[in-house]
Amino acid sequence: MTDSQSLMPVLERIATALEKIAPAIKSEPDLTKAEAYVWHANPDQLEPIVDVNRIDFDLLKGIDRQREILLSNTLRFVEGYPANNALLWGARGTGKSSIVKAVHDKVNDLAKEGDFSKLTLVEIHREDIPSLPRLLKILKKSDRPCILFCDDLSFDTQDDTYKSLKAVLEGGIEGRPNNVIFYATSNRRHLMARDMIENERSSAIHTSESTEENVSLSDRFGLWLGFHNCNQDTFFAMIEAYVEHYGIKIDKDALHAEAREWSVTRGSRSGRVAWQYIQDLAGRMSIKIL
Repeated sequence: MTDSQSLMPVLERIATALEKIAPAIKSEPDLTKAEAYVWHANPDQLEPIVDVNRIDFDLLKGIDRQREILLSNTLRFVEGYPANNALLWGARGTGKSSIVKAVHDKVNDLAKEGDFSKLTLVEIHREDIPSLPRLLKILKKSDRPCILFCDDLSFDTQDDTYKSLKAVLEGGIEGRPNNVIFYATSNRRHLMARDMIENERSSAIHTSESTEENVSLSDRFGLWLGFHNCNQDTFFAMIEAYVEHYGIKIDKDALHAEAREWSVTRGSRSGRVAWQYIQDLAGRMSIKIL
């Protein structure tokens, strides 16, 4: 027996052992299993979300203009026409993330009667932005149109992960796939803290190049939608819409008095504050809200 022949059984056992401990090859995800997914990196996986936490499209009061603009942009996208990546920026609790999820649901309702495919919502967390190119390779293989959604997106000093996003937002060679559109929400209009912009502008050492590089990221969003705290009449309109929708029986004057006090204790009037008040009201009246 030659040396090579004597080694064959040993090599076969090594190959078998390596095959057993090697990670299984993952099949491409079927994006028809759910209407929404959450992307997790390390290991890369798309987690299907059966019940999306959202508010009905028609219940979003006080942001009618933003709601209709984003819906129109999304409908153009799923129908195969040009559409823009969108940055929704502004005050906390004003409905930025709610409007994205509501528009996704509304478009899928319209898809039942239209001649376009259903829309998939894929959420990517801020900390997973560096894995964005890997996610896009997966989504590109699907026939489903996808909203890639990042909530509360912002960048701080010494944070260069925004470069992964810049390459996708029309800046790289590949750009984003035709079946993917990117929607992000942020409390910051330029995705970076105001003091960072001012410090870099006033620095005698740094030129404006560093600031321009960061601000150019927000410029890559073709659609900007601003969200601001609402006035009292709009706040009451939000409350009344919820009360009517859920069949809560309460005197209008009493409702306004309670809602006004609730907003004062929170120090703001917004969609989030209105929803929190309705949760409290429904709980006190033993009414279940689904």
